[in-house]
Amino acid sequence: MVVIRLARGGAKKRPFFNIVATDSRNRRDGRFIERIGFYNPVASGAEESVRIAQDRLTYWEGVGAQLSPTVARLVAQVAKKAA
Repeated sequence: MVVIRLARGGAKKRPFFNIVATDSRNRRDGRFIERIGFYNPVASGAEESVRIAQDRLTYWEGVGAQLSPTVARLVAQVAKKAA
């Protein structure tokens, strides 16, 4: 099953997450199908903390991909901010 989840990157104590579409059997930071966006939890000031390619997210949801709980929360946050 394809799942849309976070893959951790960045340095120690400075997390940075890519939002990726991947097979659920792959490791968290392992191979993925497509990078959909990013989440930077330590963004400050005018830095962008979340970016999601909405068209690609819609595509993956349309073909049956499941969102992880954290990604679902981020998607709702971005939608609320856009409205």
